[in-house]
Amino acid sequence: MTHFLRSDKKPDGHKLEDLLVQLRADILHRCDVIAGDTRPEALQVLANNVKILGHLTDAINAAMDSTRVLDRAFGPSQAAQGGPPRIGKPEAA
Repeated sequence: MTHFLRSDKKPDGHKLEDLLVQLRADILHRCDVIAGDTRPEALQVLANNVKILGHLTDAINAAMDSTRVLDRAFGPSQAAQGGPPRIGKPEAA
């Protein structure tokens, strides 16, 4: 079973791209908070966060692409309404 993502067993879960967008916004907020701190540790954390933001943007784009592929091939997901998965097999109970 998934903990955060929407599935047939968790119809109220989130879309991957939505979680990644929220996470990116949180990291951007943290970057804003430490942007004026010139201590070496803060500069290193900020540099790391910028790298992470790039990876998150790539992940968001990949997740959105997967959603477009599934929507085009199978129509909108019905998981939120308790529908079956569009690909793969249903989760075991």
